[in-house]
Amino acid sequence: MSASPAPILPDAGLAIGAQPFDPAADTEHLLKLAHAMREEERRVLGFPGNLDFSLEDLAPLLGVFFNSVGDPESSDASNVGAKPYEQAVLQFLATTAGADLVDTYGYVASSSSEALLHALAAARRVLPTACVYASDQAHYSIARACELLRMELVTISSLPEGTMDAEDLRIQAFIRRRLKPMVGRGPGAIVVATCGTTMRGAVDDIVALRKAASAAGPVYMHVDAASGGLIAAHSDPAPNWSFAHGADSLNISGHKILGLPVPAGVSLVRRELLPETNAAEYLAATDRTLACSRSGLATLLLWARLRSLGQTGLAALVRRCQDTAAYAAGRLEDAGANPGRFPGSLTVTFDRPPAWMVDKWHLACTGRLAHIVTVGHVTPAAVDELVADLATARRAVAA
Repeated sequence: MSASPAPILPDAGLAIGAQPFDPAADTEHLLKLAHAMREEERRVLGFPGNLDFSLEDLAPLLGVFFNSVGDPESSDASNVGAKPYEQAVLQFLATTAGADLVDTYGYVASSSSEALLHALAAARRVLPTACVYASDQAHYSIARACELLRMELVTISSLPEGTMDAEDLRIQAFIRRRLKPMVGRGPGAIVVATCGTTMRGAVDDIVALRKAASAAGPVYMHVDAASGGLIAAHSDPAPNWSFAHGADSLNISGHKILGLPVPAGVSLVRRELLPETNAAEYLAATDRTLACSRSGLATLLLWARLRSLGQTGLAALVRRCQDTAAYAAGRLEDAGANPGRFPGSLTVTFDRPPAWMVDKWHLACTGRLAHIVTVGHVTPAAVDELVADLATARRAVAA
């Protein structure tokens, strides 16, 4: 068992005391923090959040309270949210994910992890005795969501490229149908496919997985598309990942490929799978969300970012990032670092370098493997510097 990381103790200089502190001094401190983070951005290569965005002109929004309460399509008594903008965001993303918003319920969540939890709660209502099946490459938030919802998680092995092994899924689903033979056509299966796995950026084929999982009976197919959904939608050829390919629900990140100053996620679920529920009478709203109160500010920033791109701009951003990924794979191959890349992915894996390089370039690592994710702020020049550091590290080992 690996040791837990040491806890981060609070900085005494940041303590909140009994008396007010000087706001001007605190503002200066925070602006220096922002400057330092800006300076470091170009070396953040291992994580999928795009740091290349500019929304400073919207700073006056920080002086307004935007709280979206309940369903995006429902009025509410407070009326201090951003629901019309939220509906525009949902329309765009539902269309991108092969869905019609008339038939699909959605909302802007605090993160993709919340959106995933929302979808699994819907799945449990549909198939209350089914197990959840996810691959050993799936994001850890799936296991956490299953624990919170008290749903049994079955881990399915993955193929060398990082996708879920459909044959192993078929076997595991069949075994569990035999364990619960009296439950109608079988207990069914809730499959969480991944579009953009954490370490390899692989995309599960939901058409093949639905067929395999049917060995357990009815199938509910959720797609964790936090990292890869918007990339898959603009890839040629496009993989089987969306509502058009049979998804029942799907979650997308708002801050990864797009880039935002705050985390955000989007939950999309086939409307017929969610019962309509009313919130408390004083809110005068319907509410099928998990959070009730939701950040209208995050919605407005997401809307502004999508409006600044449009579908053509988003497609161009994806292509540029894919070109950088291809460049990185080539440079790492030349450097003898054994790169790997799933077709169309922005994730490029390679042999884990020394610790000083992991720290310098903010690399994500598992075992002997490291990766970079070529989102918008990652440039070919940064890749060249990374490769130069690899050469330096090799010379130091040889000396």
